[in-house]
Amino acid sequence: MPTHLITGAGSGIGAAVARRLLERGDDLVLLARDAGRAKELAERYPGAHTLVGDLSNPDRLSWAFGQQTMPERIDTLLHVAGVVELGPVAELTPRTWHFQLNANLVAPAEITRLLLPQLRVAQGHVLFVNSGAGLSAHAQWSAYAASKHGLKALADALRHEEHGNGVRVTSVYPGRTASPMQAKVHQQEGKEYDAARWIDPESVATTILMAIDLPRDAEVNDLTVRPGR
Repeated sequence: MPTHLITGAGSGIGAAVARRLLERGDDLVLLARDAGRAKELAERYPGAHTLVGDLSNPDRLSWAFGQQTMPERIDTLLHVAGVVELGPVAELTPRTWHFQLNANLVAPAEITRLLLPQLRVAQGHVLFVNSGAGLSAHAQWSAYAASKHGLKALADALRHEEHGNGVRVTSVYPGRTASPMQAKVHQQEGKEYDAARWIDPESVATTILMAIDLPRDAEVNDLTVRPGR
């Protein structure tokens, strides 16, 4: 069975992807920010393995992984976790910038670097769940959009660098998706949240599984998903 390492499996798109992969019998390694969260994920997804690493502190990821048993091969690395804090450029502090850049860009880059040997062995697949904000930035979204624009650059460069090693790289750009993050965004925007207006995480999960299940003769580079209502 293929082995998938997933960040952000606790809710939203990550949870939908993890559940679908587990149901079909694949092996899962779920990244958790701490031991308590790892225990929760292990109980929620029976049979899955967990790995502890805090995305908010990417400088410590190498050390954290060095203290744990790592998978020998990884068929798919799915970067789904993300954070968001809205605000105008005039008011965003360096702490807010670092919070989003670390979790949304620097940590995925570091995790990918650390796991490339296992991905190369498997001729695996790295999939980044980006955002519509990774393609176009709007007022109040500068820091988040910057992190996601950077994630696109990371994916594009990685694709060129690892093509010769047989590693595929995909970026998925969902529009607004019904999730706890979206509820937080609406709260920050001062708007009423209605989950029925936005993409179901299961629909995004379907597109992700399509990309990673595609036969080796083809590769999805970029995939944009927008609300259908």
